[in-house]
Amino acid sequence: MNISYKWLKDYIDIDLRPEQLEAILTQTGLEVGSIEEVESIKGGLRGLVIGHVVTCEKHPDSDHLSKTTVDVGTGEMLPIVCGAPNVAAGQKVVVATVGTTLYDGDKEFKIKKSKIRGEVSEGMICAEDEIGLGASHDGIMVLPESAVVGTPASEYFNVESDFSIEVDLTPNRVDGASHIGVARDLAAFLSKTEKISYKKPSVDEFKVDDNSLEIPIEVVNREACPRYCGVTISGVEIKESPEWLQNRLKAIGLSPINNVVDVTNYVLFECGQPLHAFDADEIMGGKVLVQTLPAGKTFTTLDEVERELHQDDLMICNTEEPMCIAGVFGGINSGVKDATKNIFLESAYFDPVFVRKTARRFALSTDASFRFERGVDPNNTIYALKRAALLIKEVAGGKISSNITDVYSTPVEDFKVDISFANIKRLIGKDLGAETIKNILTSLEIKIDSETETDLSLSVPPYRVDVKREADVVEEILRIYGYNNIEIPTKVNASLQYAAKPDPVKIRNIAADMLSAWGFNEIWSNSLTKASYYENRESLSDENTVKLFNPLSADLNGMRQTLLFGGLETIAYNANRKNGNLRLFEFGNCYFKTGSELSEAPLKNYSEEEHLALFISGEKERESWAVAQSSSSFFQLKAYVENLLAKFGVGTNRMKAEEFSTDLVPEGLSYAAYNGRKIVEFGVVARKLQKEFDIESPVYYADINVGNLILEHKNSKTTFAELPKYPEVRRDLALLLDKGVRFQQISDLAFKQERRLLRQVDLFDVYEGKGVPDGKKSYAVSFILRDDEKTLNDKQIEKIMARLIQTYEKELGAQLR
Repeated sequence: MNISYKWLKDYIDIDLRPEQLEAILTQTGLEVGSIEEVESIKGGLRGLVIGHVVTCEKHPDSDHLSKTTVDVGTGEMLPIVCGAPNVAAGQKVVVATVGTTLYDGDKEFKIKKSKIRGEVSEGMICAEDEIGLGASHDGIMVLPESAVVGTPASEYFNVESDFSIEVDLTPNRVDGASHIGVARDLAAFLSKTEKISYKKPSVDEFKVDDNSLEIPIEVVNREACPRYCGVTISGVEIKESPEWLQNRLKAIGLSPINNVVDVTNYVLFECGQPLHAFDADEIMGGKVLVQTLPAGKTFTTLDEVERELHQDDLMICNTEEPMCIAGVFGGINSGVKDATKNIFLESAYFDPVFVRKTARRFALSTDASFRFERGVDPNNTIYALKRAALLIKEVAGGKISSNITDVYSTPVEDFKVDISFANIKRLIGKDLGAETIKNILTSLEIKIDSETETDLSLSVPPYRVDVKREADVVEEILRIYGYNNIEIPTKVNASLQYAAKPDPVKIRNIAADMLSAWGFNEIWSNSLTKASYYENRESLSDENTVKLFNPLSADLNGMRQTLLFGGLETIAYNANRKNGNLRLFEFGNCYFKTGSELSEAPLKNYSEEEHLALFISGEKERESWAVAQSSSSFFQLKAYVENLLAKFGVGTNRMKAEEFSTDLVPEGLSYAAYNGRKIVEFGVVARKLQKEFDIESPVYYADINVGNLILEHKNSKTTFAELPKYPEVRRDLALLLDKGVRFQQISDLAFKQERRLLRQVDLFDVYEGKGVPDGKKSYAVSFILRDDEKTLNDKQIEKIMARLIQTYEKELGAQLR
């Protein structure tokens, strides 16, 4: 946002240089991005002077050129060749001398001494469009006889010089989005050392001339429009704005349009209240309705674009059709035109959320929507309306022909904040003193309702939308007191902190290091996702999705319940770019809604869990002459999962395995602790789900509950033992089993039968085919035995193996092959 230095001084009496203002405003939170000198006419007419055409005769070698001699007050006549048809001796003209730079939009050219058709020319007699004083190029400018030769053109035409101060507003500081807002902060800062205040232009002269043009207002949607005011002005004359008004707008980068529109823009940048002027004769039915319309209705805006309305777009309507998108953009038919004689002037407070959503839907950003989205002052609408009405009467004539209609059913109250001196000292790090604090609050128009020796009760005006808590008030005090005035402490205070064991950060880093070493790449997906992902799912309920009230888009309108969909988006993105061999992992929180917001403690109805997701897809190894190509598989993922869990002391012997099937993972395996705490689920992603993301290669996915893993790791114990002195013994069994028997059952039964000497059980071959009956399979299983106190003999070994065979026959119906 741009601020005019001269315009700012209309509201506060200061003699600070622009560079000094920059330092002060930046300290108060209105950071200055740049300062640029601007002039009412580009180039400031430097090098142009008033001249007198002494002689004028036809060019000897051209039918359309003239040879002139011009007196510019230097005592020397300048020969100038001129092509204007209206040049004549005795005229007072504007002359661009040699070395003068003239501008044509963004282009510029320099006047040089030259020869034109053999005649010397040492300057240029100018038309008004050539020096930025108009649009006509019919001939040179001819000035009145009273013009004094040698007078600089900048002086003759009263060229104004100003400074444009660019303020980089943060989203919370909409109170500074006007000249009066900046003056208010400036006065608060300077009042620490001098008696100074800012002043608002008076509107006491506002009065109703007659009631000849009453236009009633009906606000249908009070939620979207808490306050709406209007007044009519009849008999106006639409024309160019006076020079002072044009110069003010040009100084901040705005192009003047006409006197009425320019006044609405002037008041917007003066006090921060957007206004809109309607042609009153175009308001059909003589009534204004503020309402939303059914979805699908079309509306053509000022830029001649036809837009389809949403059911939540607030519109300013007459009795037959919409006229304006409230707080965003006007309509093509209802605005002020050259023939307009009567206007209806609007000043309103629209709900920021409604305006923001509408502006985003239509991809529109205007000076009005910028302010309405952030929250204008609901108590400033009447002042701005009166100020604009008086200015319109001044520059366009007419009379105020109705009372002000003010629809304001539920006034916006001040924010109530209690603050203690002790907390101010604690947060700032310095005791400012009660009087200093109260003076700063008063200068910021924050009212002190009551005070004690330790506390203050405050009323914060509604235009300070960002000051609602004690910490916000402390920040206000500090920015006016000055961050640079807080001394740097000479000592550093430190305290010993107890770190919980195990350290979650360390666990994440260990897991990430392991996965990276195995060739995995870490991904980060957005925790905001499509709520539609959870619709019509068996394993994930749409009712458990945490949905946003004000989403940026339909693709970011809910919070994720699982890391699966973000991972599939990443896999699809890579696969579409010929990068299909993937190993990915992601740490992230998942969010769940478990109750109703209407309960007494709504926060208890929400929960979040940290999860670790693994994804593998494509080929198992990169293409190489040394390794045969093979696709990723469930067992590859299973190995990664079990090795990762084993690193944290959570081996499969401490968990209960269970097969599962869901609509997202139709074939999967889960490991849970024996207390029921689920650690991990993994399996192959459903083909139907892969098709939703246009993924062709199978995707294998594991979901580890990090919180539960940390709890199990906390309960695990790491033991150390010396290297065994006695040899291990291996025995193998070939078992014929039903297809439904899992290796985990074989392992569990083995350790249940022999806890002391059995060290390891492994599956090294699976066979189904010729020689094996239908419904059966053959497992080749190895058993490692060792006694740490002596060498095992054959009798002991055979006894153990006989017990194992007997157990398998009894419990699993196994047969030896």
